[in-house]
Amino acid sequence: MTTAPDRLLRRLEWKLGRRLDGRLQGSYRTVWHGAGLDFTDLRAYTPEDDVRHIDWNVTARLDEPFVRQYTEDREMTAWMVIDRSASMRFGGGAGKESTAATLAVSIARLISQGGNRVGAILFDNRSHRIIPPRTGRDQVLRIARETTADVTRKSDQTTDLTGMLRLAAATTAQRRSLVFVMSDFIGDPGWDRPLAQLTHRHEVVVIRVVDPAELELPDLGLILVEDAETGEQLLVDTSDPLLRARLTEQVGAREDELAAGMRKAGVDAHRITTDQDMMTTLVDMVRRSGRRRR
Repeated sequence: MTTAPDRLLRRLEWKLGRRLDGRLQGSYRTVWHGAGLDFTDLRAYTPEDDVRHIDWNVTARLDEPFVRQYTEDREMTAWMVIDRSASMRFGGGAGKESTAATLAVSIARLISQGGNRVGAILFDNRSHRIIPPRTGRDQVLRIARETTADVTRKSDQTTDLTGMLRLAAATTAQRRSLVFVMSDFIGDPGWDRPLAQLTHRHEVVVIRVVDPAELELPDLGLILVEDAETGEQLLVDTSDPLLRARLTEQVGAREDELAAGMRKAGVDAHRITTDQDMMTTLVDMVRRSGRRRR
């Protein structure tokens, strides 16, 4: 008897094979390439070099900038960092959490082909779960099982995004990796700095998951709304034009704030909504990744 995670993985494998055939690159059949970290030599700095590769100890000793050279590591390690806080359970249809889980499993399966290792960090304020990176279909199935498991979460605080990103940095510190951060980014401010630090060490892909109702409030009349993270309840007249205008203004300000935070962190974030087709989203990410490499 097959389990729900196994059925999910089989369905995604079939869709991946149909929609992404011909877009996967090279013998490793992966569209994302990691940067190798095997140190080989030092050489004098040139203006074209990445300043992050400067060896400051040697530079100080020789009074001339030197950079470290690395050989490209053909084997890649990828991490799925998934926000599982209460706010991620919001959304019509499958919801934000299910959307993030489906996309994470799809990416994990895509990257694992050819022997690349994939791990996952599942985070909420009260607990977290780390799945060490391994290869193979069984590892992807484990990630599918953990990300689709139903977890009851109660909290009186907003999401500690800084804590999530610092945990990701500490967990992935030993090896330069490809890190996917999946979150709605509803939480305490100040996350841009640890995200920038994570980006300094790794190649980071941010996927912001939102529900259409978070961008434009539907006209449903008088309804009771509840903050998923704090439990605060409020009676709202969604047909009130002044309220709708005020919420639209707040959404715009929040979008600008998030965009500024991403720019400060040096990340080009992908925004996906719960009503999007996941395979179309993944194909678009593949295309954008290819354009950045070229």
